Amino acid sequence: MNAILARTLLVIAGFSIAALVAGLLLGASYGWGLICLVLLGYLVHHVRHLGLLHQWASNADAEVPGGAGAWDEIFALLYRQRRTETRRRVQLARALALSKRVGRALPYGVAILDEENRIVWCNDSAEVHFEIDAAADSGQPITNLVRQPEFVQYVASGDHSVPLQLKTARADGLILSVQLIPYGESQRLLLSRDITQASKLETVRRDFIANVSHELRTPLTVFMGFLETIRELKLDPERTRDYLNLMSDQGRRMQRIVDDLLTLSTLESAPEPPHDQRIGIRALLARVRAEAEALSGGRHPISLEADDGFDLLGADAEIASAFGNLATNSVRYTPPGGAVRLVWRASPDGAEFTVEDNGIGIAPEHISRLTERFYRVDHGRSRETGGTGLGLAIVKHALARHQATLEIQSEPGKGSRFSARFPSHRVVPEPSRIASDAPS
Repeated sequence: MNAILARTLLVIAGFSIAALVAGLLLGASYGWGLICLVLLGYLVHHVRHLGLLHQWASNADAEVPGGAGAWDEIFALLYRQRRTETRRRVQLARALALSKRVGRALPYGVAILDEENRIVWCNDSAEVHFEIDAAADSGQPITNLVRQPEFVQYVASGDHSVPLQLKTARADGLILSVQLIPYGESQRLLLSRDITQASKLETVRRDFIANVSHELRTPLTVFMGFLETIRELKLDPERTRDYLNLMSDQGRRMQRIVDDLLTLSTLESAPEPPHDQRIGIRALLARVRAEAEALSGGRHPISLEADDGFDLLGADAEIASAFGNLATNSVRYTPPGGAVRLVWRASPDGAEFTVEDNGIGIAPEHISRLTERFYRVDHGRSRETGGTGLGLAIVKHALARHQATLEIQSEPGKGSRFSARFPSHRVVPEPSRIASDAPS
């Protein structure tokens, strides 16, 4: 039995016994009168507390009233329940606020749509992706705000199992992956993700594969054609030797492409170059000049101007590859008689290696793309000069690994200037300079 009910019955029984004793001692009429008086008082007590309970229940924000007797325990129980409920509401409100903050901070766009595809809520990323305002556009159909036909058709279709790749009409060329997902009984989540960079990388990957295939297919076609000619026809020794020389040229061209691809792959996957390994600049510049002169074959005067006193810290092979590619590029794209100038300037504040020429030059619209793999301003001339289209890509990666930058200045018909700039922490005094600066 409930403790409060048992206590109430016990009180009534006590008063009844007291009234019965009074009736026996004073007479039946006094006993019954006392019983009625006690019961009336007890009834008034309960009616009063019922009124307090009704008044509290009618106002959810009111404080739980105090009571006497059994009602004190009842009201105390209600107070504890109210306090527990309040605490739960506070916790729920905090959890809801936290979830909203998390939702708004997500890098993915999230928008809640009702059964009519009207906006119920959206986070900051969705506002940016679709150029909408969460407050002003709430209740608006999403297709009234994003009017691209492919998006409207996707929202109206019943199949949303595959995300839609949406190229927005914005000036920055934003590309989104968009998908609708059922949510709740009749709502839907509109999820969006910025895939602009991933799409560009995929385009670069496809172009790279296509370029590699094209670059290798051409010499292979020539190679196989000459090979079949030599095998099928009876040729005089001189013609056979000419064909073999041409096949050798194409074989070397394929070898250069493969070597450059392997160099690029190594640069992309290798650990960061050392910060304590000295690169002897004097010897390196001498090698670079010798390679450029060998490629030129005496067709260009090649000069070298170099400051003494400073070396670089890093990977010798990578810097040699970068400098060598800059020098040989100038030789390839400078007509016979044109000059190529190699310049090395260094100080404790940094260093710069520059290759200048008075060659054919480069139009401004091509300069920003020169370091892309297989990008060529003139495909025909590049093949004639033996370039693979990977040299400047190698330069870019090798310099970036040494925290250096490449600056290109050029004007058609007047020549080009390629400058590799190194930060101060990659520059170190030559051993001879250290010895001469040491106190005697």
